[in-house]
This record gives sequence, structure tokens and C-alpha cells, in this order.
Amino acid sequence: MAIKLFIDTNIYLNFYHYSKDDLDQLNKLIVLIDNDHLELFLPRQILDEFYRNRENKIADALKRLNQSKIDTQFPQFCKDFEEYHSLKKIIKNFNKEKQALQDKVMKEIESQSLEADNLTANLFRKAQFLETTEEIIHKAKLRFDLGNPPGKNKSYGDAVNWETLLYYVQGTEDFYFIADDKDYNSEIDRSKFNSFLSNEWYQQKKSEIHYFNSLTDFFKEVFPDIKLAIELEKEILISSLINSGSFYDTRKAINKLDKIKDYSREQVNDVISASLNNTQIYWISDDTDINEFLYQFVISNKEKVDKNLLEEFFSKIPNKTIPPPPPIRV
Repeated sequence: MAIKLFIDTNIYLNFYHYSKDDLDQLNKLIVLIDNDHLELFLPRQILDEFYRNRENKIADALKRLNQSKIDTQFPQFCKDFEEYHSLKKIIKNFNKEKQALQDKVMKEIESQSLEADNLTANLFRKAQFLETTEEIIHKAKLRFDLGNPPGKNKSYGDAVNWETLLYYVQGTEDFYFIADDKDYNSEIDRSKFNSFLSNEWYQQKKSEIHYFNSLTDFFKEVFPDIKLAIELEKEILISSLINSGSFYDTRKAINKLDKIKDYSREQVNDVISASLNNTQIYWISDDTDINEFLYQFVISNKEKVDKNLLEEFFSKIPNKTIPPPPPIRV
């Protein structure tokens, strides 16, 4: 069952500033959504806040980048040493490369083509968009006026987001919530969710909220063994193939696996073992498309395949699409 997830605006904006999260975290989210392991909820308010604050976040980051300097002043007694002249060259090169970096960055900022722009836009397209209604706005204003969290600085934004989630999110599955905002924190322990909101959610949804301050923390707990997005995608697809319960699911997984070229030894053997032990793969292994994939896969990764498994594969699955290699002449 897909994990239901909400990400607050400040988490998205961190990718335009200084953050412990790296861009591959966004790639991981995209992979999880594409493979039906994650359902991301995107309220209209989040989208508006993101585009409204993107330039401010970038401007502050650029200001800090411009302020990063290397002290070029040295005492007179340093100038007789070889290291002094080496340092002067390093400083000159640093300033040159920094300027080149800033020029390139500015072009991509102006055209909104930073990698962060590309990934967030892709992620937003895949998310479940939640429109703000007049009813939601009315409830958010009433919540704020009554002094109930979340809300601060005479702004209804957080309250609108919360009411939007209460309105749209269905089911009793646990909900995952990522934000770095004191309005959602416990007053006692910042790593915990606000108890008022947690109790309210449970009363209405009969489910728990799992709260994280960053995407990094989310992945460490929920997907601890996955380091890179590409590895996450491979593991998900191989698992889908191994557990395939229909010919349709088999073809769906194989079509995606066919686009990936680099596999570990364990992953290779898992795929081949699945082709022999899962009847939903084995029974259609002589179909042209499946047979071609399996043999191309084996040939491309032959040095990684367990010897006994390789022999079993060749004995049970005939080659119908790829010509056998020419005989070796003695």
C-alpha cells in the first residue's frame, strides 16, 4: 500500500538554500510515486507559497555565496616564502572559478532551469493536487481566530494547509508529514508532532501521523537501506518482478527494468531466479518480448550470474530471439 505523504513548503524551498537534504532526495520521491509506493499530497497553498518565496530564498543564498571570501591580506614577513606565492595563485583561481559558477547559476536561475526547478516541477506534476475551497478557507480562518494551531504572524497559510489535508485525505492508513516549522512541533520536543494536531488527526482519521523535520530523516527511517534514487528504483522493480502475480505486472516490471543497464551481482541473480521460480514470468518466457529481455539480460550480465543458476536458466528457457554465439574454432 502506498505511503501517504505531505511535505511543507519550507522543505521544498530548502533545495534553493543551505540544507542537509540533497537533490537526490527529490529523485527518490519521484521513483516512489512512479512505482506506486508513495502518494504525495500537494495543496494549492503549498504551490502558491513555493513560487511566491522561491526568489527570496535564492536571493538570500546568493547573498551568502557572495559574502564567502578568502582573505587576501598577508603579513609582509610571509612574502619571502614559497607557500605565499602558491596561496596567491590558489586565491586567484578560486575567485575566477567562483565568478564562473555565479555566472552559470544566474542564467539558470533566470530561466528557472536549475536542477531543483526541474525536479520540483516534475514532482509537483506527479503529486495529488488539492484545490483550496471556500469551505477550507472559512475553517482555516475560524481555526486561527480561535487560537488553534497551526498558525503564526497573522497568516492563515498553515491553517489552510492543515484544513486542506483534513478535507481531502481519506482512509485510515498512517500519514507521513515532513516540515521544519515550529507551528507543527511539540513545545516539549521539537522532533515530535504538535499534540493538539496529532489528537485532532486521530479523532477524525483514526490513524497516526509520523513526523519528520527533513527528507533525509524520512528516508533514514522509512527506507533505511536505500542510498541513491537509481538503486531505489532497481530494488522496487526487482521486488515487483519477484512478486509479480499476473502477466500484466510481469510485463510492466520488465519494461521498466529494460531501461536500466547497471545491476549488482545480487540483483542480477534475483532477476534470473525470479524468471525460473515465478510462474507468471516462466509461463510467458517464450513470448518474443519476454524472451528477448531475459536473454539480453543474461548475456549482458553473464559474468555476475551464479554458475548453477546460469545452467538452469539455459536448460529451462529456450533462446527464441537472440542468435547463439558462433562456435569457437580450435
